[in-house]
Amino acid sequence: MKSPVDKLLTKHENLIHSDGKKVLSHTQRDDGEWVLHTLMIEDCDAPFKFRRAKRYRTLKGQQVNLTYYPDSEKVAGFEIEVMRVVRIKRH
Repeated sequence: MKSPVDKLLTKHENLIHSDGKKVLSHTQRDDGEWVLHTLMIEDCDAPFKFRRAKRYRTLKGQQVNLTYYPDSEKVAGFEIEVMRVVRIKRH
């Protein structure tokens, strides 16, 4: 029987899964009715972003499993690479 992650990866070609990544920073900002979470991961320069309905306790210093896809975002006229998180779990 396939795990939920395996099902996602076979269904969507662009998804990437990473296990045991250490979170260097975790910010939470209100974005209307949602909370925008931004993570910086060790050995990666791109921010990992996701939205949830409420705040979580901080993930800073924790190890997490991430399922995400690469994307780009325009900030102040510059294109920057971001990772859109589909699934996140503490390791």
